[in-house]
Parts: sequence; C-alpha cells; structure tokens
Amino acid sequence: MFGVVTVSSTVETTSILNLLFLFALVLLVLVSGGILYLTTLEWRDRRRQDKDKKMGR
Repeated sequence: MFGVVTVSSTVETTSILNLLFLFALVLLVLVSGGILYLTTLEWRDRRRQDKDKKMGR
C-alpha cells in the first residue's frame, strides 16, 4: 500500500517539475526574444540617427 502512494506521489512530483521546467523555458524564450527585439530597435534607431547627422539634419 505504501508503494502505491510513493509511486503516485513521485508521478505527481515529476509532472509538476515538468510543467515548471516548461514554464521556465517559455519565460526564457520570451525574455530573450524581447531583449533581441529591443536591441534590434536600438540598433536601427542609432543607424538612422547617424544617417541623419551625415545628411546635415
């Protein structure tokens, strides 16, 4: 009887850990994507400002 409880508890713990791992992975991808997006915007803006300075605006 105790073995069944332990196995059931282990399965639930493994499921919870898998969900937490997936959630952490999704958050990591979202944060990395956001950083990449903001870096690209900053790079494009800086490039546009340099171009405007060269044209004398």
